[in-house]
Amino acid sequence: MRKTITMVILMVLQFEAILSRHPATHMVGDDFGWDLVIDMETWPLGKTFYAGDFLVFKYDDQKFDVAIVDRAGHDSCSVSPGAQVFDSGNDKIQLVFGVTYFIDTEADVCAGGMKMAINATAPPPSL
Repeated sequence: MRKTITMVILMVLQFEAILSRHPATHMVGDDFGWDLVIDMETWPLGKTFYAGDFLVFKYDDQKFDVAIVDRAGHDSCSVSPGAQVFDSGNDKIQLVFGVTYFIDTEADVCAGGMKMAINATAPPPSL
């Protein structure tokens, strides 16, 4: 019973932290944007992402797009059934808790480095 109560309290604290924290906005690829110029799989390294944060994908909409896929789609560079595809060239996507996988829908472009996985954790509780 104590474990259950403790778990509920921790979940409430994490939920309150998500609601009380202002989400950060991250420009994917920094100054380069969502582009083949850099390896997108290395871009998230060393960065911290929280559920509720936003990723902004800026890219040439005549050459690229971005899709949210499952792990299999990410690993195989294929658009999974039910995948969300964005193609405006300036997409703002809010992160959910856990791992979210992003790819370019062109298999060759994806295999060339335009794919990444972002693990959004729960924000630390604000005290």
